[in-house]
Amino acid sequence: MTGDDSCDRGMRYATAVLETIDEIPREVSERYHDLIDASRRYAEDAIYYAEKGDCSTSLSAASYAEGLLDSLKYMGILEPKWPTPAWEQSTVFLAGTFDIIHPGHIELFRFAARHGKVHVVIARDENVAKEKGKVPVLDEESRLKVVSAIRYVYKARLGDLEDKLKPLEDIKPDVIVLGPDQSFDPEFLAKLVQERTGKRPRVFRFKSKLEFSDEMKSTSDIISKICRESYCQNTWKSRG
Repeated sequence: MTGDDSCDRGMRYATAVLETIDEIPREVSERYHDLIDASRRYAEDAIYYAEKGDCSTSLSAASYAEGLLDSLKYMGILEPKWPTPAWEQSTVFLAGTFDIIHPGHIELFRFAARHGKVHVVIARDENVAKEKGKVPVLDEESRLKVVSAIRYVYKARLGDLEDKLKPLEDIKPDVIVLGPDQSFDPEFLAKLVQERTGKRPRVFRFKSKLEFSDEMKSTSDIISKICRESYCQNTWKSRG
């Protein structure tokens, strides 16, 4: 098993534990609070270490989390109903511009795929121009085509021109993944989505940008290098 496989398993097992804990009857949860809380904390640790790339620790923590819940089963108190498999049933929401796909994007998609089937919403050209003051290098249809071909993406679609939260109502995700540049407060976002969909998602953040070739971390870095090293005659300008 590779390190990435161990991280994926740790993430998936931990997600299954958290979903199972959410289904435990209140009277059992209150009576065995300390044991169930310890299981939850181990599961959260497993996700934390998977995000950090410490795959063996993640898998170990996930195993402890499962074991604690299984102890309730052996005492005849609870019959855990493990999702089979939880990560294939969960719907994951991820949104962004995704212009000039680079290794950092791929790591973000791979991280999201650890939580379930990834639905990606591609920002519209018009909306990007309003927010950033320039249109993307690749138009929205091109970006949609590229992202749709990535192995970690279950399905990709274009966003809504007038209401950026409209796709969330359609997808009704179990999980939302935020990129490091997306400034939403996770708790506020979860509450907002719950108000609009009746379903409260878990929100995870991909916490840091991946540094790839020549210390670049973003599409802007790639464009800057192209211009700086005379691959183009003029600096990058907005077409809008």
